[in-house]
Amino acid sequence: MQQSNKPSASGKKLHLILCWHMHQPDYREYLSGGYVLPWTYLHAMKDYTDMAWHLEQHPQARAVVNFVPILVEQLHDYEQQYLTGTIRDPLLRLLCHEELDDLNDEERQHILDACFKSNHTKMLQPYRAYQHLFDLQKMVEGHGRENVTYLSGQFLADLLVWYHLVWMGESVRRGSELVARLMTKGSQFTHAERWDLYSLIGDIIADIVPRYRRLAERGQVEISSTPYNHPIMPLLLDFNAARESEPNAPLPQTPHYPGGLSRVHAHLSHAVQSHKQNFGAEPYGMWPSEGGVSRATLKLLAEHGCEWTATGQAVLANSLRREMNDNPLPGSSGYLYKPYLVETGGKPIHCFFRDDRLSDKIGFEYAKWKGDDAAADFIHHLEQILDHAPGEDDPVVTVIMDGENAWEYYPYNAYYFLSELYARLEAHPDISTTTFHECVQALGDPQSHVTPSKLQQLVAGSWVYGTFSTWIGSADKNRGWDLLCEAKRSFDIVMASGRLSDDEMRLATEQLADCEGSDWFWWFGDYNSAMSVASFDALFRRNLSNLYRLLKLEPPQELQHAISVGTGESAAGGAMRRSDI
Repeated sequence: MQQSNKPSASGKKLHLILCWHMHQPDYREYLSGGYVLPWTYLHAMKDYTDMAWHLEQHPQARAVVNFVPILVEQLHDYEQQYLTGTIRDPLLRLLCHEELDDLNDEERQHILDACFKSNHTKMLQPYRAYQHLFDLQKMVEGHGRENVTYLSGQFLADLLVWYHLVWMGESVRRGSELVARLMTKGSQFTHAERWDLYSLIGDIIADIVPRYRRLAERGQVEISSTPYNHPIMPLLLDFNAARESEPNAPLPQTPHYPGGLSRVHAHLSHAVQSHKQNFGAEPYGMWPSEGGVSRATLKLLAEHGCEWTATGQAVLANSLRREMNDNPLPGSSGYLYKPYLVETGGKPIHCFFRDDRLSDKIGFEYAKWKGDDAAADFIHHLEQILDHAPGEDDPVVTVIMDGENAWEYYPYNAYYFLSELYARLEAHPDISTTTFHECVQALGDPQSHVTPSKLQQLVAGSWVYGTFSTWIGSADKNRGWDLLCEAKRSFDIVMASGRLSDDEMRLATEQLADCEGSDWFWWFGDYNSAMSVASFDALFRRNLSNLYRLLKLEPPQELQHAISVGTGESAAGGAMRRSDI
């Protein structure tokens, strides 16, 4: 498909906001400080570095990059582990361990369990040496797990190296002599080579935040934020928010989350403070966790200095239908392609709404296409939106999606798709990439061809289906909320008792914040894979148990039993979801 470069017949321009959401929950075990899962550093060396590289190669392209503060905190923590030489991530520690023949069976099994977790079609099968290791592992597994004792240290060394090589960003593969040399060698990796790879990973992690800060300082990127530990604010404020979009949604037995308002304020304040420290200024706006909004949530965002926020297309549709007394929406989708001004009872806030179809095309469909065809198709859809835009205003198209989990399903970590996409956007005469802040600032300019509409009604919801059903409403999810509410009540009693020192109170508060994150409830449900559900279920229960211990209380026996058991095989391994059913 060829890109059209002819000027728009209407003389209008299309303003495209690409918002890449970078998020990992906190994978640390608070009592020991050790990491339970490695996804933060693996995505750092693969996705956060590649996404920065693509923007660096296309300086005329603009984008919004949303960093969740708890992710940035973990990146800094990994950097400190390297500086101090005290590695608390078991997989990284094993990568640089000198004598792998000396490992015990538990450590050997951990390597086997961890080092084949990837998209095998794109990240294992193309590499013959790595595939050979997988075949050997299957053979050993067929004779019982106790046979890990007989795996040589060299097998384990090669497996550790290959796992980190396939999780390496494509930009690093193409620019690093070390990575090219190791991939060419293929096997028999020495401790010195493992140490060099380990050191390279440390350098990559340490440069992630500075690279994005440089992109922001030169005006190419707007860096936005999210409440600190990624909680769903409307539900912390009021479980009944779930019934605005689903009137019959089952709710937890606990009527409301204890002290939810103060907890939302804490997540927002901490996020603003962290953003200023990491990126040199307070954020202009926030992507609320899971796009979760309600009128009360927008009021709090505005109080904390946000000029804009954003959510899913279905939230806008639900809100407009309420304004129109449930009459059908206009046949044209022009209502989607503009910012909206929402009065909150305090300072108003501008709200942008995600184009679900275009966002899902990148997230789920284009991985199956050739990179240039996918980029051309995306541009074609933008041209169609421009050609059919009603009225005289320029359309504003908002694409918001996961900036990390989609790319392992693309060939070469989406190298060709993203390169083509940014190049075509830079060259297009009628499409300009912009940011939320630039768009809001331009609204006051007499020369601006974008006019915001006022949104009188706002139906609470999220970016998935326009509801909160991904996080609340099922038996498993509601049980998770009830367990969290019970822990929060204990937290409030102990904190008010004066029995804890200042440092003990700080640690307990940090652990509570982790438990309030959205990810735990995302994974509860039989539509996710058993392996994924088990790991997140176990970590959530461990976090709650640790919270009780930090409060010097005995954890309830219930926390020894699984909350949810997955049985499904979700798209993209469950880490992403389509926005519509």
